[in-house]
Amino acid sequence: MNVFDLRSSLIQDYSSYISSFIRIRDPKIKDYVDQSIDQGLLWPDPLIQLNPTFEPGKWIDDLSNEGVLHKECKRIFRRRKAPDDFGQPLRLYKHQEEAIRTAREGQNYILTTGTGSGKSLAYIIPIVDYVLRNGSGKGIQAIIVYPMNALANSQKGELEKFLKYGFPDGKSPVTFERYTGQENDQEKNHIMSNPPDILLTNYVMLELILTRPEERKTLVNAAQGLRFLVLDELHTYRGRQGADVSMLVRRVREALHANQLQCIGTSATLAGAGSLEQQRVEVANVASILFGDTVHAESVIGETLCRATKENLLTDELFIADLKSSIQNLDLPNTYDELLTTHWQAGSRANLDYELIRKAAAWYAPFQKA
Repeated sequence: MNVFDLRSSLIQDYSSYISSFIRIRDPKIKDYVDQSIDQGLLWPDPLIQLNPTFEPGKWIDDLSNEGVLHKECKRIFRRRKAPDDFGQPLRLYKHQEEAIRTAREGQNYILTTGTGSGKSLAYIIPIVDYVLRNGSGKGIQAIIVYPMNALANSQKGELEKFLKYGFPDGKSPVTFERYTGQENDQEKNHIMSNPPDILLTNYVMLELILTRPEERKTLVNAAQGLRFLVLDELHTYRGRQGADVSMLVRRVREALHANQLQCIGTSATLAGAGSLEQQRVEVANVASILFGDTVHAESVIGETLCRATKENLLTDELFIADLKSSIQNLDLPNTYDELLTTHWQAGSRANLDYELIRKAAAWYAPFQKA
């Protein structure tokens, strides 16, 4: 995929959509508006950017050796590409490590970090660790609520990579199931007859689970004393929907006699005015209302960023000259490590020819790291 072609396509579609609502009779005004739209008044120019990156934390193996995680986590949480692949060790980001340590303390917490920061692992790892310590097959110990079925489907696929890949016959040491309304009768009956350790659902289905007689006899009974309730994409629960979900959380706690329930929320967009500490206080207050339980400001975990590349001054004329020369001659590095240290890596911020940047971006794509 060429990111610039994608951008151009999106901008063209959006421009056509916007223009379809504009009917201006005065020719001069119409020409001015059309020209402004064509010049990109409503959208920014493209930007290629390597910095910043998320600050790395400890390896899963280190946390396991330290006793923060169950020893089996070293076998489960590895980078795998195929079912028979033993995989490579997994290193966490700093915010993921902070979330895991907060979870071990039993506190409610919120993770608000950027896209691609591995937010799901920040609750999946603590949940799996708890099940490993407490024992699998003891009913539903965690319910993860997604605002859309597409997210639940995606998460199910990721869980399969960790909890089934690399294990004989794909037999997972911790069980999980999706129960969102997409399942046929046979699948639903199987889940109700064999409740998993982790249940993936949406807030509408969770409401139905609490109210429909058949689910109350099976899933609600199996989830007594629920330990974890996760609300993914927390920012989507606002206004009337937020009030509904807030009441749902309280009904879950009451119906499941979840006296030690640990609530977790994730979002890429929770923010507000003021300093970082003021934002954390505000997010904690909102989350406390939503969960019906205290979320401390220090339990609002944000991202920690660091540079991925060597810093260069874009006022340095020699640097700009070298940079232009490298792109024009396609004198580009061959490895990711070279990419981080050579002088062309800040090209997105220099005043370079658009087509040259397109060529550089196409070359750079294989080196991108999550």
